[in-house]
Amino acid sequence: MTADLATHGVCLALPTNRPCAPAIADVGAEAAWAAREFGVQVHLLILDSADAATREEHAKAVADLPAAPGVLVHHLDEEQQRAFLRTVIDRAHADAPATAADRLLDLLLPDAVSYGACTNRAFLLAAALGCSSLHRRDSDSTYQLLDGEPVFPIHHELRSIGRRAADAASGVTHHALDPAHAQKPVALVGSSFIGELSVDLGEIRALDPAVYEEVVGLWAPTGHTAEQRRELVADSFVGAGTNPFTHDRAVLDLPDIWRIDMCNIALDREVYERVPLPPATDTIGSDYFLHHLVLNAALPGVTHNRDIVNHYTSERRSDAGFPAYQLRFTKFLLSMLYLHPVYAALEAAGGALLDEDHHLRPELVAGFARAAAGTDRAENRRRLDVLDRAYRRLGGRYTEFADRLLPLRERLLDEAQADIEAFALLVDAWGPLVRAARTTAPPTAAPAASRSERPARPAVGRPDHA
Repeated sequence: MTADLATHGVCLALPTNRPCAPAIADVGAEAAWAAREFGVQVHLLILDSADAATREEHAKAVADLPAAPGVLVHHLDEEQQRAFLRTVIDRAHADAPATAADRLLDLLLPDAVSYGACTNRAFLLAAALGCSSLHRRDSDSTYQLLDGEPVFPIHHELRSIGRRAADAASGVTHHALDPAHAQKPVALVGSSFIGELSVDLGEIRALDPAVYEEVVGLWAPTGHTAEQRRELVADSFVGAGTNPFTHDRAVLDLPDIWRIDMCNIALDREVYERVPLPPATDTIGSDYFLHHLVLNAALPGVTHNRDIVNHYTSERRSDAGFPAYQLRFTKFLLSMLYLHPVYAALEAAGGALLDEDHHLRPELVAGFARAAAGTDRAENRRRLDVLDRAYRRLGGRYTEFADRLLPLRERLLDEAQADIEAFALLVDAWGPLVRAARTTAPPTAAPAASRSERPARPAVGRPDHA
C-alpha cells in the first residue's frame, strides 16, 4: 500500500437506479476485504436514483452489511446529491448567473439516464472525501469465485493505482511498459467481464447475424474498410468471453482499453480530477472517454484478468425497457460522429496531452470537443437510415421501435451535437468544481459498526444509471 492510499483512502463507487441489494452486499464485501488486506480506509459510495421502495430495500441492504473496520458507507439519495452539487457549483462559480449554475447542475444531475453524469458525481464526491482513487462497479454484475471465494478486482487496483510505474512493476505478473514512462503514475487499472454481452444486442445476433454485424458496425469511424468493421464487430461488447478465472495475470503497460470495462475499473485522481466524462443522456458508452484519454496521453495502466460477471436485469427487456434501451444504443451510434474526431485528435496530440509534470491538459480536450461539434451530420443521417432498414428486417418489436424512431430523427441529431458541446462546457468548468468539492463537506456517513442505527433517508427517484 502506498502512503497516498493510507493518507487519503479510496472511493469504491456503485451508481444505481434499479433494485440491487445483492450487488450492495457484494461490493460491501469487497470494501471490507480491501480495508482488511490493504489497511486502507474505503469509502463505499452508493449513488441511489431508484424509486422510494427500492431505496428502502437498499437502505436495509446497507444496514445488513457486516461490521467492517476501515469502511465508511455513503448511501446517498438524489436530494443529498443535489444539495452537495448545488453547494459545489455555487462555490466554484459564485459569479456565474443563475442560468449558468442551473445548466451545470443539469449536466451533473440530469433528468434522464446518464452513465457519464452519475460517474462524474462520484468523481466530485471522491474529491470531497479526500480520496486518492475511484473504483467503479455496476449494479448488474457480480464477482467470480475461485475455490468458493470471491475474486475481487480491487486486489490489483490497490497494488498499482497512483503509484509511480517504476514502483508498481513489482506488483504485477508481466511488465511491458516502455522505460520512457517509468516515472509517470499508474493512471488506470482495470479488467473486463464474462457472461452476457455488455450491450443487450444478443437477441439481434441470434435472430440475424448479418443484421447484427451491420448494426454494430455502425459505430466504426467513417472511412473504415469492410474488414476493419468486421474486426470491430467481432471485438465489440463481448468482454473476456466466458472462460472463468483460474489464476492472476496483471500487465503493466499502456492500458489495453479494449479489455477494460467501466464495471471493473480504478482511476487515479490525477485523471478524473482534471477531465470529466461526457454527460450525454440516454446514451450508452458515454462513460468510456477517459480510457482513450489515458491511452493516448501515454499514461501507464495495469490490465488484469479478474473479470466481473455481467448479467442483465429484467427491465431491459420489458415493454417499457426495450425501446428505452434501444434508444440509448441509437444515441450511442450517433455520438460516434463527434467522439471519433475527438479520439483522433487525442491520438494525434499524444504526449502533448500532458504538461511537464505528467498532468493532463483539459483545455486541449475541451478544444477538441468544440471542434468536433461542427462535423457534418450526413454520416449520422446515414446511420439512422441503415438502422431503420435493419430493424425492419428483424420485424416484431424491432419494427415497432423503428416506427417510434422516425419522428425523433431530427431531435436526436440535434441532441448528439448538443451532447458534445455540453461536454466541452463541462470540461471548462471542471477544475473549479473539483477544487470546490475538496472544500465541501459531503453528506455524512456512519462507520460500518453503527450503520444499523441510521434511518433511511427519503429521496426523489429518477433513473440515472442502467
